[in-house]
Amino acid sequence: MFVRTTEDGQVMLILCFAREDAPVREKMLAAIADAFPQITSFYYVINTKMNDSISDQQCILYKGSPAIYETMEGLRFKIGPKSFYQTNSLQAEKLYGVAREFAALTGSEVVYDLYTGTGTIAQFVSAKASKVIGIEYVEDAIKDARINAQANGIDNCVFYAGDMKDVLNQEFIRENGHPDVIILDPPRAGIHPDVAKVILEASPSRMVYVSCNPASQARDLAILCEKYDITAVQPVDMFPHTQHVENVVALRLREVPTSH
Repeated sequence: MFVRTTEDGQVMLILCFAREDAPVREKMLAAIADAFPQITSFYYVINTKMNDSISDQQCILYKGSPAIYETMEGLRFKIGPKSFYQTNSLQAEKLYGVAREFAALTGSEVVYDLYTGTGTIAQFVSAKASKVIGIEYVEDAIKDARINAQANGIDNCVFYAGDMKDVLNQEFIRENGHPDVIILDPPRAGIHPDVAKVILEASPSRMVYVSCNPASQARDLAILCEKYDITAVQPVDMFPHTQHVENVVALRLREVPTSH
């Protein structure tokens, strides 16, 4: 069972079943809908894999709205059943504020927002950038990102769906412009070595790495520090009363000494 809530009280419930048994399922869904009328968006999933991953499954809307909406700094974000959005909305604003500050944008930069989710960071920094390119693996999240950008009147964000290691290559960079700044917010596993390689080849002048797993972040930073210096580190407590923390790291491209 997945429960997602917004600051203004919207509730999304996603109920997962290991197999289809229509009479039993229907009875259970009806009982829950009846007992909890405050549910804004009610989905169910038949997940025969019996694990907690639904990104490759069909989410079927049983009752209510197809999405819930969160607002941050005047921007409105549509959140569907497969859309990634930070679990702690109030702290997410603090987290993205740190990321934007570390990016030190002046308004002229081309920014790549890797692992963009529903485009939250991309849109959060868009007013201070020339152009933002967001890439995300989950296609449904990218659809929401495009809808969000349009609804927020943002026209300098472009979003692409696909596996990062397949999408982000030299041809992609040629077509979309060389990144001045790269913002990374990968899943817990961190970034693929192929992605790190392309980033090092692209050599943006600045990077901001947002991570929910400082261990994989440290591993990735060891690779990126081949060309970059770490200039700032700021943990953000997104998960109170747990040992987990989001960590934001600012990196600057090391100047290569000129030979005389």
